[in-house]
Amino acid sequence: MSEIEFRSEMTVELVRSNASDADVLFAARVSTQGEQTLESAQSGDEATSRDRGLINYLMRDRHGSPFEHNSMTFYVQAPIFVFREFMRHRMASYNEESGRYRQLNPTFYVPNEKRNLVQEGKPGAYNFLPGTPEQTALVQAEAEAQSIAAYESYQRMLEAGVAREVARIVLPLNLYSSMYVTVNARSLMNFLSLRTKREGTHFPSFPQREIEMCAEQMENFFAELMPLTYEAFNKNGRVAP
Repeated sequence: MSEIEFRSEMTVELVRSNASDADVLFAARVSTQGEQTLESAQSGDEATSRDRGLINYLMRDRHGSPFEHNSMTFYVQAPIFVFREFMRHRMASYNEESGRYRQLNPTFYVPNEKRNLVQEGKPGAYNFLPGTPEQTALVQAEAEAQSIAAYESYQRMLEAGVAREVARIVLPLNLYSSMYVTVNARSLMNFLSLRTKREGTHFPSFPQREIEMCAEQMENFFAELMPLTYEAFNKNGRVAP
């Protein structure tokens, strides 16, 4: 049997992008100036105060379509239960590895000691508090034991000639999967507004920590690619236009 691995982190890589603030300016100005060229729209250090003002205006007054003329593709490794939350957004194109066509690797998510474990509050406004050392040890021991047992069951069925698509039914939600996610800035801002917890947002969110770990990494790439758009997003309460 393959060696079982336990992890507590999420992997997010930017594999390709066609995204800049210039894309927003290019798309927005066609409405008042007609045909544009990308060369005429500057971004980053070359952007003018007028450019910055236009992007802020679009964000503030929620003229959202200019933020759709770009693309970012991410490679994500995370537990299956995180992918379920991703796909509820219906805001991106997804392609995930398939347990029908390949044998799944024995890599499982187990929370580390930094993961809050105790829930209090009401639905939609939960707070999570640190667990005791005993609770942390219990979560880790149970998650590891169940993961090992499930993967051994999966292996026994495969060795007996059972199809992969049938054998996988015993695998738990903490199994890591991988996928490509392609998204534009407008959709990504909507995702970030819901899956990160930040002070000063117009609409506070209370995401599960594991998907927030993915969202934080995606946000870092977004901030680097489109700094003026990212600045306006934060300035206007992290509301997607």
